[in-house]
Amino acid sequence: MHKRKVPMRMCIGCKEMKPKRDLVRVVHNKEGEVSLDLTGKKAGRGAYICADTSCLDKARKAHLIEKAFKRSIPQTVYDEMEKELSGDE
Repeated sequence: MHKRKVPMRMCIGCKEMKPKRDLVRVVHNKEGEVSLDLTGKKAGRGAYICADTSCLDKARKAHLIEKAFKRSIPQTVYDEMEKELSGDE
């Protein structure tokens, strides 16, 4: 039996390599919007983060998402992402 290769991605918060399915994609699209991509299919440049608010807090404090997309991100976007990750919608 042939085993399938599991795609691995690095979390920008904790810097750990994890299977792609275990991470949430953060997308920067052509319009300049930054949002979470829970489906993994939105168009735009992506960065991956654990589905955990502690990794998002690390990324927020060190401006890691801003560095990944090479642009500033308003705090309201971080707040929206935190709500989506914690499930408080």
